[in-house]
Amino acid sequence: MKKLSVSLLAVVAAGAVHAAEMGAVDEPIKLAINEWTGQHVTTHVAGEMLEAAGYNVEYVTAGMMNQFQALADGDIDATLEIWSSNVSDEYAKKIAEGTVVEIGDLGLDAKEGIAYPAHVADLCPGLPAWEALKDCAQVFATAETLPMGRLVDYPADWGTPGADRMAGLDLPFKAVPAGSEGALIAELRASTERKSPLLITFWQPHWAMSAYDVKFVDLPPGEEACFTDPAWGPNPNAVNDCDFAPSRIFKAAWSGMADKWPAAYEILSNYQLSVEDQQPMMGAIDVDGGKVEEVVADWMAQNEDKWRPVVDAATK
Repeated sequence: MKKLSVSLLAVVAAGAVHAAEMGAVDEPIKLAINEWTGQHVTTHVAGEMLEAAGYNVEYVTAGMMNQFQALADGDIDATLEIWSSNVSDEYAKKIAEGTVVEIGDLGLDAKEGIAYPAHVADLCPGLPAWEALKDCAQVFATAETLPMGRLVDYPADWGTPGADRMAGLDLPFKAVPAGSEGALIAELRASTERKSPLLITFWQPHWAMSAYDVKFVDLPPGEEACFTDPAWGPNPNAVNDCDFAPSRIFKAAWSGMADKWPAAYEILSNYQLSVEDQQPMMGAIDVDGGKVEEVVADWMAQNEDKWRPVVDAATK
């Protein structure tokens, strides 16, 4: 019993050491909402954790590529799903000047690439090898791209990664930006239902990867030299003649957050979300028509063991 009492005291003492001050609980913490469902899930889980700790949370709509000035100015306090393969130069500038700080990886096992629904392999023999696209580009052509094939790229404000790869690999495709994540899904749905050709820039985790049996094209490995040295890779005259760099998904905050809300900063820094948890929530929203808030609240109630220890460690 004496040993047990000592152990319990040690645990309590350790908790006291790690717990942080709550800070300005009378002011809301503003979390960025970007343009895709997975990010909405990620952000609302984080918001629910902060509210469970005793904070008020506001969700602020912000473009993924242009949110970093607002973050640097403290108009947004944190953004929670940044993809390393698709982040603006502005982010690096704000990190360098110290107005934005990185607060750790989110924990998602991610991949981005050039993709197609599985049935397209019958229309373009040789897939998933990227070289097959040289010979069957016209299969993917539309009135707006003839004589080139059509690649449905990310929305314009997400960058041009698909177009970059078509140019880098010297493939006869014209990249056409989708209007939104929803437009990308509509393309996948229509192609699957009609068994029509489709080449698309896409990513995982995403519920559509399994719903529409999406496959990735095998591209040369996305090594660092590919993006800086034209001599690297199959096209000696261009960079980006390779796959996406392995994606790291991470979080960032306004540099003043740690001082203003110490416990909240600790919670968001330690917050992790797995593909196995995020992807079903995405499906419940985009496929089943659930509301983000309700789907996330249901997950929080059923998985308290996954998030409550992070909140408790920062506040007790």
